[in-house]
Formats: sequence, C-alpha cells, structure tokens
Amino acid sequence: MSILLNRDTKVLVHGISGKIARFHTKEMVGYGTNIVGGVVPGKGGEIVNDVPVFDTVKDAVEQTGATASIVFVPPPFAADSIMEAADAGIEFCVSVTDGIPAQDMMSVKRYMRRYPRNERMRLTGPNCAGTITPGEALLGIMPGNIYIPGSVGIVGRSGTLGYEAASQMKALGIGVSTSVGIGGDPINGSSFKDILELFEEDPKTEAVVMIGEIGGPQEAEAADFIRDHMTKPVIAYVAGLSAPKGRTMGHAGAIITAFGESANEKVGILREVGASIAPDPSLIGTTVAQSLLKAS
Repeated sequence: MSILLNRDTKVLVHGISGKIARFHTKEMVGYGTNIVGGVVPGKGGEIVNDVPVFDTVKDAVEQTGATASIVFVPPPFAADSIMEAADAGIEFCVSVTDGIPAQDMMSVKRYMRRYPRNERMRLTGPNCAGTITPGEALLGIMPGNIYIPGSVGIVGRSGTLGYEAASQMKALGIGVSTSVGIGGDPINGSSFKDILELFEEDPKTEAVVMIGEIGGPQEAEAADFIRDHMTKPVIAYVAGLSAPKGRTMGHAGAIITAFGESANEKVGILREVGASIAPDPSLIGTTVAQSLLKAS
C-alpha cells in the first residue's frame, strides 16, 4: 500500500514547457506515473512530451480529473501556481521549486487555511525531491531505480540523504512503501508530524525512516508525536552534527537559531522518545535492518 500516490493517481505538471520540467516529465512517465496534463498560461492546446497543455489548473482538472500536481514553476510565480492548484481542487501537490521567498510561502499557508481541514490540499515542499511509491508512481526528481517496493516509509528534509537511505536499504533487500520529501525550506507545506501520521495509519508500512537536519522545531514536534502516537519503529538520522550556530548549512531552513535546533539536541530528543538513531549517514540502512529485526 502507499500514501499520497499510486499508479492510478492522475497528475498535472505546472510549467511543463520548461527545460527541466520536460526532462522530468519524461522520466516520470517512463517510471509509470499517470501524467494527464500540463499547465502553462497562454500555451493551452499545445502538446509537450505527448501530454496536453492547459492554460489553467481549473481547466486541466475539469478535463482530465487530475487529483495531484507537481510545480516546476520559477520562484517568482511558484506561490501563485500552488494556490491555483489548491483553488482548483488538487488534493496533493509537490513543489520542487527552490528559492521561493519565505513571504510567498507565508501567503500560501494562509491561503490554504481558508479551506476546511478535510478538504485542504496537502502540499510537500518547496525545495523538495518529491514523492515516490516504488514500482507504481514517481512525482518528483529522484532516481527511481534505487527504490524497491517494501514496507518501510521514508520522510526527509534532504533529498540526497533520502536517496542514500533508499540505496542502502535496497542493498540489504529492504523495500520502501513510500518515500516523501518535505523540503529544506524554513516554511514548507507538510511537516514530519504530518507525514508520520499517514505512515502510522498505513497498514502496509511497518517502520519509518525519518531524516532530519539542524534548524527549526520540526524534529522536536515529530518526537512528541512519536512518543504519544507512533506504534511503529522510527529510525532517525539528523544531519549537521558539526554545524556552527547562526550559519545556514545548505538548505535555507538549516540554521541553528534557538535551543533544540542543533543536531545533537535533536538526536537527544528523538532518542528519549524511543527512536533508533543512525549515528552516521553510512549506517542508516544497517540501523533500519537492526530495528526491523528487533520488531519481528
């Protein structure tokens, strides 16, 4: 079973006529993703990679029945594209775009709150690798060949470390139910807690790998959820053990500004609530294997 995405999910590509979007649309279609349309204002009626293009998300949804979309729109226009998806009834949206201004994302978050919680679009990103359900569908930019189907969920702020975890697990014969990138920006659409809730409810996910990093309160909030609600093993790795306070490291959100935001502090918080800690990125796979063995 999967969360968020499967082979039947109908997907739109925002900005499909751009060079990067064209490339990844071809990759997603080749993987098996059900891409039913693209959206580029002023280019409605064109065909890109054998995919019909529409002027608006609303038109695309009405004519294709799409329920998911992915945003490859440049930063100055990405927030409007995300809000347009929410307004058109898209249920799940991935924003790959890096560099969306924080103020724009604040507007997106406020806009989405106008909808009832049970009707609100689920957004992952911005600045994320996307979501993949191995063997079924890929909605993002990750290399699909390193994922094999299985029962371990992955959720992470870092796309590259998500790839590393999947690759190590594959080498050990451990498969993935769904891998979700939530993005490394300080203001994003979904938190660790949001995705952990979905994995906890998924009967086919037996354990979850959570890949965090310095900066922000998300790992501490996830720890509260793990302590109070998770019945499945959680294996965590937190990047940035040597990062100095006050300096942004890679992602815009990876900056220590308060107590509880360093890697060491986050590791301690997660260990206290029962998460298994991978001490080194090269040991994520073996830590997962050990946790599954203990749980069996």
